[in-house]
Parts: sequence; structure tokens; C-alpha cells
Amino acid sequence: MDQSRAPIKEALEHFKDMRIVPFDVPGHKRGRGNPELTKFLGEQCMTVDVNSMKPLDNLCHPVSVIREAEELAAEAFGAAHAFLMVGGTTSSVQSMILSVVGRGDEIILPRNVHRSVINALVLTGAVPVYVNPQTNERLGISLGMSVADVAAAIEKHPSAKAMLVNNPTYYGICSDIRAIVRLAHARGMKVLADEAHGTHFYFGEDMPVSAMAAGADLASVSMHKSGGSLTQSSFLLCGPSVNAEYVRQIINLTQTTSGSYLLMVSLDISRKNLALYGKDIFRKVTRLTEYARDEINQIGDYYAYGRELINGDTVFDFDVTKLAVNTLDVGLAGIEVYDILRDFYDIQTEFGDLGNLLAYVSVGDRERDLERFVAALSDIRRRYKRDKATLMRQEYISPQVVAAPQEAFYAGKQGIPLAESVGRICAEFVMCYPPGIPILAPGERITREILDYIRYAKEKNCMLLGTEDPNVDSLQVIRGIISPAAN
Repeated sequence: MDQSRAPIKEALEHFKDMRIVPFDVPGHKRGRGNPELTKFLGEQCMTVDVNSMKPLDNLCHPVSVIREAEELAAEAFGAAHAFLMVGGTTSSVQSMILSVVGRGDEIILPRNVHRSVINALVLTGAVPVYVNPQTNERLGISLGMSVADVAAAIEKHPSAKAMLVNNPTYYGICSDIRAIVRLAHARGMKVLADEAHGTHFYFGEDMPVSAMAAGADLASVSMHKSGGSLTQSSFLLCGPSVNAEYVRQIINLTQTTSGSYLLMVSLDISRKNLALYGKDIFRKVTRLTEYARDEINQIGDYYAYGRELINGDTVFDFDVTKLAVNTLDVGLAGIEVYDILRDFYDIQTEFGDLGNLLAYVSVGDRERDLERFVAALSDIRRRYKRDKATLMRQEYISPQVVAAPQEAFYAGKQGIPLAESVGRICAEFVMCYPPGIPILAPGERITREILDYIRYAKEKNCMLLGTEDPNVDSLQVIRGIISPAAN
């Protein structure tokens, strides 16, 4: 196929030339009805914020230009089919899970998944079988899934319908997805990949293997993260063993019927850009990230980690475009450095957790911006360095699963103060965002260790989400007793 084409863009350009008088939605009528918004976003943007119509196709049932864009994307990503997703990778992750498991079905997955994964379990009623990741004690981060642990989970739960893999994690850690696919397929299990942070695996050189190349059945790709498209735009990729039209039916259960052409055309143009120039783009991204990693490691105390973490198992590979920096030896939590960078240096990084900071380097970054970032870190060390003895290191706490997420989420519940919640079963989510990995999920037992973590995260000004109580002074717990979950 001709990857230099962008059929949705071409259709929108033709549509603008037609000068059609709009008596349809949206009500701003190409921007005329909302001059302030048009001035802010620009006339060019507002004139293509349009509704589905025959010349522009329909996202729910594409037969022309959107279908062409899907086919081009599938070829570019090496997939059998690709869906344009306008609800973010959250909707993509949920759709791929809803496509393969139902109520009571088991799905094997690491516990350090994004909230969207566990949300999907609430929707489906599927039962999680967690492979607790090992951790790097120095960095305090969770690693990938050990192949031996995956094999043990499969032996213990041979009737599981699917396996989910992070490829990569937020920190750039990759599991041996090829080996995991072989193990799962040998038992008839589908393999799903959350590739929210792995778009570049499909287009760069010397990158970890992509999910489609590894033989996975479904993969969710956040095109807006490292691929250059607009926020909230994503792809859902299918392998050859998947019934793509059934997946489309699943997508249409929850995805909007008013698909944004701004998001869709951004996917179309960004796919074209990566298909034509991806190798050069990500060669530059890799060079910039490696440069910054080397410079940061020369400052002292900071540790910007890379491929030296690879151990052939729980760190089977590493995404060198991830600029993750451990801050503990500076005496500061990652979230503290994150706040200082934003408040005093006008630098916004992706996230800070208890011990690490992530600067997301991608297609739009410049060398001088990274030089400014490195200089700011050096200055922060000089100004703010302190004793690290009181810092908490551990980022991951293994959960005690008592009930399936759906059962716990819809159970009778009550709000109780944090201090009184030890031993109770949580009925809601608690997470730091970003990265959006739950500290607690519905159906998990609240322990003293978890409460200490939550209090510490609050003290360090982490953004805690998911609870009914916006201050996270209380938690929703299940009333009464629930028998332990099967896993």
C-alpha cells in the first residue's frame, strides 16, 4: 500500500473545498457559532471538527476513507487489522479485554497494570490471576514478568482464557514477550499487549520486539504518546487469529458514535509520518535520550538507568527512549523533583513517583531542551540535596486478592477512615497518577503496609485518584465478609 497517503486528511481537504452549508452537528457550525473558541483553537481546526457523513465515512462502520486508513495502519504496524480509537488507549485496552474474556473467565496478568485493565475486569466480571513482578531493590520499581512465573501461573490455571503483558512498562522494562506468547498459545490462550508506551517499537531500529512481531493476538498502542498524534488518539491492533469484525462490535459497545475527525486525522497523518520517516525520527530520539542519560549520570547521585538492567528474564529488554531517573540518593522523592522542576524551573516531566522521575522524550524534543533539563537537575542537587534515610524506596506492594474486581466494585460498601480500614476489603481504586497503576484495586485487602504507602504518597504531594473521598482520608470498603477469590 502507499504509505504516503492519508485518506482521512484527503477527504477532509476535499470536504472543505465543497463549501457545504451545515445543518448538522456540531452546533458551532465550523466555528462561526463560537468565536472565542475559534480564536483560541484556530479556524483551520474548527472547520474540520465535523460530523460523520457519507463522504467522510463513519467510525462505527467504516466502508471508505476510514477503512482505508485502518488498512494503511495495519500494514504499517504489521497487523492483520487496525482500529482507530478516539477514547484513548484506555478504551483500546478495555476493548481488547472485553473481546476475549467474560464473566468468571480467568486472565493472567502482572499486577503493575494500568487502571484501565482492572476497569475492564470490573466491566467483564473476569477474574485476575496476578503474576506478581519482581522488583529492583535499588530503584524501587517493578520489573517485567519472569517466564518461569508465567509458566507456573499457566500450570496452576490451565483454563485461563488470556494473558496480558506490558510491553514496555512506564519505566521501559520489557518482558520476554515472544516466550510468553509461545507458552500461552500452546495452551490456547490469547495474548494481549498493553503497548501504551511502545509505538516506536514498530518503526525504530534496534528497539525491543513489538507485540505484533512477537505473535500477540491484540495490542493497544498509544499513538499520542510517542507517535505524535493528538491526545486521546490510539490504535487497537489485531493479529491474524482474531475475528476483527467481532472486535469492532465490542469497540462499538462503549466507543462514541460521534468520532472526532480531529483525532482520526491526527492518527492518519501520524501513521503516514512514522511509516515514511520513523527510522530517522526514533534514531534522533534515541540519540537525544542516550545523551541526556550520560549527562545526568555524570552529575552525581542521580541514576538514569538503561540497558545495563537487562538480565535476560524480568528485564529481557529495555526501551532506551525512556529517560527514567532515580532520585533517592539526592535525598528527594521523584515526585518532589517533579514538583521542583515544574514550579521553579518551568520544566514539566511526565511523572514522579516515590523514587523516580520520568522525562518523556519523543518526536518533538530538541537538544537544547534536554540540556536545560540536565542543568536543572544539577542545580536541584546543589540546592536541595539532603539525607535520604527517611525516604521510602519500594514502589510495588504485592496485593492480597480476596474478591474479583467486579464483585467488589458492585458490593454493598461503606466509607471508613483510613486508620480504621486495615484488614478490610477495598471497594474502590487508589492510585498515584501518573502512572495510574493502582495501589489498591476493588477486591484487595487493605494492609498496614499499603496504608503507610498511601500516607507517605500524600505527604510527598503525589496526585492520588480513584477514591470517592477527594482527600483520601477515608476509603470505601465492602460491608461484611467475602470468601477468598479462587486465585
